Amino acid sequence: MKKKLTSMLTASVALALVVSGCSSTKESATNTTGTSAKETTKAAESKSTSPVEITFWNMFGGGEGDFVDQIIKGYNDSQKEVTVKQLRLESNEYYAKLSTALSSSKGPDVAVAHVDRISPFVKAKQIVPVDQLATKVGFDLKQISDSNIKSVSYDGKPYAVPLDTHFHMFYYNKDLLKKAELLNDDGTPKLGELTPEGFKKTLAQIHAKVPDVQALAVNTPYFQEPFLNLYYEAGGDLLNADLNKAAINNDKALSVLKFYMDLYNNKYSDLNDKTPWDSFHSGKAAFWFGGVWEAGLLLNDKALNIGAMPLPAIFGSQTHWASSHLLVVPSYVTPEKQEAAAKFMKYFSEIGGKTWGQAGHVPANSVVTNSDEYKKLPYRNFFIEAQKTVKFAPKTDKYTTIITTVSESLQNIIFSKQTPEEGLKVMEKQINDIIAN
Repeated sequence: MKKKLTSMLTASVALALVVSGCSSTKESATNTTGTSAKETTKAAESKSTSPVEITFWNMFGGGEGDFVDQIIKGYNDSQKEVTVKQLRLESNEYYAKLSTALSSSKGPDVAVAHVDRISPFVKAKQIVPVDQLATKVGFDLKQISDSNIKSVSYDGKPYAVPLDTHFHMFYYNKDLLKKAELLNDDGTPKLGELTPEGFKKTLAQIHAKVPDVQALAVNTPYFQEPFLNLYYEAGGDLLNADLNKAAINNDKALSVLKFYMDLYNNKYSDLNDKTPWDSFHSGKAAFWFGGVWEAGLLLNDKALNIGAMPLPAIFGSQTHWASSHLLVVPSYVTPEKQEAAAKFMKYFSEIGGKTWGQAGHVPANSVVTNSDEYKKLPYRNFFIEAQKTVKFAPKTDKYTTIITTVSESLQNIIFSKQTPEEGLKVMEKQINDIIAN
């Protein structure tokens, strides 16, 4: 019995040694190394076959969002190196969340921004230049129009990939113009003398012949845009050349404001129209300074019988307000994901640009705008013409605050809380205070 117990104990100890892995050092090292090598090889194979996943933030909803969905799907289906997953945010909260993400180094790997919003990000070094990234993935930035590249360049380096230029076109309702006897045989409008007084005579004729509609629907809720269109036509600027003083309190701005006030006072335009874009779309206005992004809605429906042309040079030139959608890469993004983001940006510009052009925006990539596919879209020859005379926002990191102040002051003026002269004086002081502080 004692002998049997001893044998059992010996066997138990031996088993314990085996279970616990207490073999010789040489054998243990050999087994461990073999397992590690297999795992390392397996991980390497997995890494080489698994796509890099990047998160793409944007604010595009409605029809624009549908086009972006198509572009993302097209890219993900076209290759196996990168997978793009998007997060779509509400436009009214987009920049607050993007700014927080950039400052906290936690957020998207690539994001949409407007050209007038990136200056603070560049100054804070929160986004990276894109020239070297573009070279790494074979993306020739010379394809991008000069005006677009200049708009995103700081100290000679581009900090974003411009996707488009967007601005306003002059839309007109052919049926209403025919009633007003202002439609040419080729379907274009008879505009008469292109001066402020000459254009008002045209509006007066529409008002007299078709009194139940607005001659020109004005974007009163966002009046800064129609104001800047004509103010830039007149040769005006928001800031001086050094970007350190306001340059808005002048006769040019005063003339434009009085022009619009005359339209309201003479009932050519409805000051209290809160949705002028709908008024034009529903046939309740003859003319409309509308965005290129409305082209799909307004021009693709032949039943509406609407045409488009560049904004008429009412105040002497074709220069007009514009903005641009861009793609930016945050500084906190890893080199691997930066390169993946660059591959996506290349695709969005070169291939997705054809889809994006259908939304109405004028693609920044000249290869797209020179293509027969793009030129076949309705009125796009006029879009390309209008893009050549755009004026982007001044490159100051305080632009957002400045344009908010301008917008509020303009509302006070057109709703007669201040005279144009008083409003411009107040605007000048407020802008100078913003710059000084």
